[in-house]
Amino acid sequence: MTQGQIIAIGGGGLCEKAKAGLDTYVLEQSQTSQPKIGFLGTASGDSDSACLKFYSRFSKLNCQPSHLTFFHRTPNLAAWVQQQDIIYVGGGNTLTMLAIWEVWSLVPLLKEAVQNGTVLAGISAGAVCWFECGVTDARAGGLGLIKCLDFISGSCCPHYSADEARQPTFEEHVATGKLPPGIAIDDGAAVHFVDGELQRIISGRENAAAYNVVPTADGATSQLIESAEVLRLV
Repeated sequence: MTQGQIIAIGGGGLCEKAKAGLDTYVLEQSQTSQPKIGFLGTASGDSDSACLKFYSRFSKLNCQPSHLTFFHRTPNLAAWVQQQDIIYVGGGNTLTMLAIWEVWSLVPLLKEAVQNGTVLAGISAGAVCWFECGVTDARAGGLGLIKCLDFISGSCCPHYSADEARQPTFEEHVATGKLPPGIAIDDGAAVHFVDGELQRIISGRENAAAYNVVPTADGATSQLIESAEVLRLV
């Protein structure tokens, strides 16, 4: 388990012009009064629209936003990472994002940063990536399995209640042992880990929640998480 703070958001947030509650929460976890927050839009191919949504949200909040691209001239990665108090990862194609990060040797820099106090956060692809493994729609044709960074033990599934295929697929993979037990996160909800342990569920929408998905004698089940503090923003 990786030491430090990781906040995984199931979906929604700045990508759907929702209220700023979850993103404000992310900023509040930094130890600085006006944190430097850096955006990684790799999963969307560093799309201009994703970057614009990031700046539209965070330029209005008490922080210093910036972004890093891999699809244009890329700056010194170590220097950029070290400058950030928070690194926020956007949604998109998780598989492609992780492949690009590996080629550029970004992952060791992220691990060092979080251990030194940088908050790691993200939405959708930027949520599941921190876990051991999970499910992804990166490939056309349905949901598949993906090996992730293993900063947090167990598996993960974002968009849990928004996509009707997510729950049966995730439960089936946990039931058959293709995935270890894990956490499922609704759009509008986030899970906050500290030193690898779940500390808090943050609900930014009505009924948005997170679930433990565990095997049972006849399959698997999704259980509303009750072992951690729940912070409701609505």
